[in-house]
Amino acid sequence: MSEDDTKELTIDVKELSMEKEQHIDDLLRFLEEQLPQIEISRRGNEVGLIIPQQMSKRTIKLRLKKFLHRKNLAEKFRPISYKTLDNQGYMIKEKKTLELTYY
Repeated sequence: MSEDDTKELTIDVKELSMEKEQHIDDLLRFLEEQLPQIEISRRGNEVGLIIPQQMSKRTIKLRLKKFLHRKNLAEKFRPISYKTLDNQGYMIKEKKTLELTYY
């Protein structure tokens, strides 16, 4: 793929790695199996993806949701889109839970 035919996305997996480091390895393997046309690299708590230009970001988000569901992490984590000046992508954040106590 040439430089014009691709775009780069970043997945921030910091909170997921705090849960268990094995989840990150499973995520990389899952993305490789589901989307063989992408290139994956890991830099600490960030996963870099180089995807074809015509592939939508929504495709990546759906695969992240599917991974979380299969690993029974969907109740605890969710993918959130972000965009900064130098990069864009998703971060896997822990869901906020509201605990109500009754007297």
